[in-house]
Amino acid sequence: MAAELEPFKLNADSHLLLEQPLLRLPHELVRRNFNTARRYCEREKDQILPALKDTANASLKPSTPPEQTLASLDAMITRMQNLKRKLEVCHEEELSLYQQSERRIQHLQDLYQIESLTDVKYDQWSRMRLDRLLVDYLLRSGYLKTAESLAKEKGIDELVDLKPFMQCFKIARSLLTGQTKEALTWCDQNKLALKKLGQNNLEFELRLQQYIVLVRTRNPAKLLEARKHAHKYFMPHLESQDTEIKKAAGLLAQEPDTDVEPYRQMYSDDRWKHLFELFISTHFNFFNLPPTPLLHIALSAGLSALKTPSCHSAFQSSSGNANSSAINICPICSTELNELAKNVPYAHHNKSHVPGDAVVLPNGRVYGRERLSQMQRMLYGGMAGVEEGMIRDPTTKEIFSSDDLKKVFFM
Repeated sequence: MAAELEPFKLNADSHLLLEQPLLRLPHELVRRNFNTARRYCEREKDQILPALKDTANASLKPSTPPEQTLASLDAMITRMQNLKRKLEVCHEEELSLYQQSERRIQHLQDLYQIESLTDVKYDQWSRMRLDRLLVDYLLRSGYLKTAESLAKEKGIDELVDLKPFMQCFKIARSLLTGQTKEALTWCDQNKLALKKLGQNNLEFELRLQQYIVLVRTRNPAKLLEARKHAHKYFMPHLESQDTEIKKAAGLLAQEPDTDVEPYRQMYSDDRWKHLFELFISTHFNFFNLPPTPLLHIALSAGLSALKTPSCHSAFQSSSGNANSSAINICPICSTELNELAKNVPYAHHNKSHVPGDAVVLPNGRVYGRERLSQMQRMLYGGMAGVEEGMIRDPTTKEIFSSDDLKKVFFM
């Protein structure tokens, strides 16, 4: 009995391979929230401690009026109150992230309480995971309101990353409208972290776009401003972006309607779309998010279990293929999934399912003799073109003599 149930035993560890981003992002947000609070404290410490020392020394001098000392103390108290408000915001954010992490850990822990794939609790858990994957896909595709509505309807707000994605696309979409301010502010706020990750290319590209906008006007005053802009913002990137900086310099001698490459491409409005995509990819790397939607990863694993060499052959068994002899549509060969499954590995089967009356045609294709006869009657019965004693390959449509069929033996 135990042997019969073994195929249905749930392996929770294998399910968690897909769930790493579920816990990674809250952890990353907590760490960055802590660093933000620490920066607030360090900045105020550098300002208040010297001011407090100066005020204390000044108060000892008879020439210092009490009103001046009180004004200095009031200024320091105001700064500390502002610091307190900022830290309270960080604390509330931290508590929210802890609650979110706890909810996600509990969601994964529920999986370990399920022993069998046939358990109704596993069906419920799988449906919730599918809802999470759909929300993740919608967020990555930019359907933010739809993703938010689905998350609220299914009650999985704490299991999906709505806020980070919304912030990401808010800034990214501002680039499509020709605005670089929000993206540059984000780069400035995360300058040190981006530098450690080696993701400082985004800031340079944004500054380059500002330069291009100035040069495009061809106004003498704007051209002078563009030169000052280049000297200020391009010099720090001189070693890493030497080629791009030289191209930018050459742009001064080119009109916006030029056909000369690479200047035509630099003047093109398509650069804003490039910046849009670059910001999103940088944002994903910044938060250690996988570039591929989790839904695609899950589908690829399932598709790999079904994929066979014939799925991407010249004779696909799909409804759109005139040469198809299949009655049921193969998921891998379907129009919707064929491209996604193209790069996944073939299925690995420990057991082969081969008919006992297998025969091989002269072209090397193997069929069961009885099944081959059934397909001949079903597909070609009453049709001209197949003489008696001849066999047509249901897949390639090649015709062979039935005497050429050879029985297949398996060792």
